[in-house]
Amino acid sequence: MNLVLLGPPGAGKGTQAKLLEDGHGLTKLSTGDMLRAAVAAGTELGRKAGEIMERGELVPDELVIKLIAERMDEGAAGQGFILDGFPRTIAQAEALDRLLAERNKRVDRVIVMEVDDEALVERITGRFACANCGEGYHDIYKPTKVPGVCDRCGGTQFVRRKDDNEEVVRSRLKAYHAQTEPLIDYYTRQGKVRTVDGMADIATVQKDIDKALDGVCA
Repeated sequence: MNLVLLGPPGAGKGTQAKLLEDGHGLTKLSTGDMLRAAVAAGTELGRKAGEIMERGELVPDELVIKLIAERMDEGAAGQGFILDGFPRTIAQAEALDRLLAERNKRVDRVIVMEVDDEALVERITGRFACANCGEGYHDIYKPTKVPGVCDRCGGTQFVRRKDDNEEVVRSRLKAYHAQTEPLIDYYTRQGKVRTVDGMADIATVQKDIDKALDGVCA
């Protein structure tokens, strides 16, 4: 079973990908994680990608596809995979289809996590984490039980991601709607799309995704 998770930044794709990985024995293929790992390992692809990323440029589709191909050929996705962060454009989706066809594979289902933009801005900009143990919190939805004290380790220092501000979030949402949303039509024409409410709680979203996999899961 090979899956693609679609949804705007902050929709919870990473969380659900991890749950799918644990629950169905699939391999999460996060292009961001793979790029960072390749750079750290100093592979040929990693060196090329690292030079591009250092210049603040986007890694070309060709390199990303080669990276995914390498991971698949290493047997990393033998039981099936979950793609998180790729494809982002029609061109990438077409390249992925060609790559999979060459290996007698295909994308079996595409899960679209729908969210409300305004609620998503609130969700992302309110995130913070303990600087000591990394436990995640939210100003509204998950504050610390004791103000200023981490529930998990008792730490008193907290951090926020620099890009978790409203201007950056709205810019990323705009890019998602312009570049990635057309993928929904692309995969709908292939009969692979199922939609879930990404604004529900984590357990409910997980249950809805499992239902969306009916007919695909063994």
